[in-house]
Amino acid sequence: MGMGGGTLTIPILTLALGIGQKAAQAVNLISFVPMALVTVAIHCKNRLIDFGAMIKVVIPALAACVIGALIAPAMSSRALSIGFGAFLIILGAFQSVVAIKNKLKKDKPSRICNCAGAYNCVVLDMCDREYYD
Repeated sequence: MGMGGGTLTIPILTLALGIGQKAAQAVNLISFVPMALVTVAIHCKNRLIDFGAMIKVVIPALAACVIGALIAPAMSSRALSIGFGAFLIILGAFQSVVAIKNKLKKDKPSRICNCAGAYNCVVLDMCDREYYD
């Protein structure tokens, strides 16, 4: 799991522009859809998507989206802000541990792949694809 534009967009919208947490998260999610569609189309064209891995990620992600969409309206903006902040801290810690572990392993490529250090990416760049094929 990588850290996307929402890690910057949401704090900028809420802290710098004073937009409420719910509206900021909605803007982030709405802006994500066209970018994701273009990205998936490009990666499909270049045959860089592991569809087996994608299904394993997409199904739980869709379930989480539905649950989140049902819960979010009942939550206060403050609770969403705290939850988002906790999510960023946990994700940052996880990504740091993964990056450090990968850096310490001698048998892995010295370069970190596009998924912020996770070598089990759904979308593999060409160097990683050649390494793992």
